[in-house]
Amino acid sequence: MTELPQKIAEEALDIWQILLSTVVPFVAAVVVALLVHYLVFLVAGKMASRTTGIADNALVRHARSPARLLFVLLAIFPVLPMVDLPEGALATIKQVLTMGMTATVGWLAVAFTGVIQDVVAAKHDITQADNLTARQIHTRVRVLRRLLVAAIVTVTACLILMSIPSIRQIGITLFASAGIAGLVAGMAARPALSNLIAGVQLALTEPIRLDDVVIVEGEWGWIEEIRPTYVVVRIWDLRRLIVPLSYFIEHPFQNWTRKTADILGTVFVYVDYTVPVDAVREELHRILESTDLWDKKVWNLQVTKSAEQTLELRALMSAPTSGKAWDLRCHVREELVKYLQREYPHALPTVRAEIRQRHEELAASQERRPPVPSAGLSVRD
Repeated sequence: MTELPQKIAEEALDIWQILLSTVVPFVAAVVVALLVHYLVFLVAGKMASRTTGIADNALVRHARSPARLLFVLLAIFPVLPMVDLPEGALATIKQVLTMGMTATVGWLAVAFTGVIQDVVAAKHDITQADNLTARQIHTRVRVLRRLLVAAIVTVTACLILMSIPSIRQIGITLFASAGIAGLVAGMAARPALSNLIAGVQLALTEPIRLDDVVIVEGEWGWIEEIRPTYVVVRIWDLRRLIVPLSYFIEHPFQNWTRKTADILGTVFVYVDYTVPVDAVREELHRILESTDLWDKKVWNLQVTKSAEQTLELRALMSAPTSGKAWDLRCHVREELVKYLQREYPHALPTVRAEIRQRHEELAASQERRPPVPSAGLSVRD
């Protein structure tokens, strides 16, 4: 009876020895790797904060997470020969570590694309008024980065599949049959692929850029985001218009900031024929001189149309940005209306009616009219 408990105790001791001999080295390796990672990036972060460059700070920020996993995997590899495990288990662990290393390298590649984008964003500020060149570069970098990330993810997935012996043929087939797969995918997902191709065309030809002022489907707004398959347009009333990328390749639209940020604005005022046009023109110049919204480049007032009852006056003015042009147009419109109401109220649009009657008809009507009795008297037959 005493041999059974002793045997159980010996088996439990063997299990604990096996666990300690296998788990403890792995845990120790992970702890050491995390500690080294923390120290390395602590020193790197302090060194980067002392410099004025953007690249080193961006590199520390983006590479921190993938580097943590890389440190752990590199620490586990030397521990494998020290662990007493069956050959099958060791082969499985090595396979998992190899897949993890491949995924980590792909993750690091994606992180480096983020570093490039941050460096470009820091060197080209799009918050300035004249930000045409900055918006061009931002648009190219963002679109190309998304395409590059998609390519990195695809290649990394194929490499992981090729590293597994049992399904290696699948990864090879993905590379070898890219033409057939592309043809099938093109038939099944033609809209998505057309948008991806439109994204490449957009990055090269640049019909739109970030923060461009556009009119799409009758809506006036700004290009807020350019995604791999669609564009987000922020409309003036804070609504968002989602437009496929292919739309900007296949349909006409208005881009108010294609070449420069400055723009001409117009205000139409309808007045009576009696208005003194020269006086209104002088008032327009005075209004423009009194506001900072005008960039002092272009201004004019002309009679652009004469209808049966009114004249059409077009006030032309320039502004540094589309937003200021909108505010300037509203300001000028209000001030011109106030000026006309105050100085020339008769020059506001009016409707005239003239009634003419022949003299004979008027005399005849007066003869047929009965006499009007005087006050306090009565008319008798």
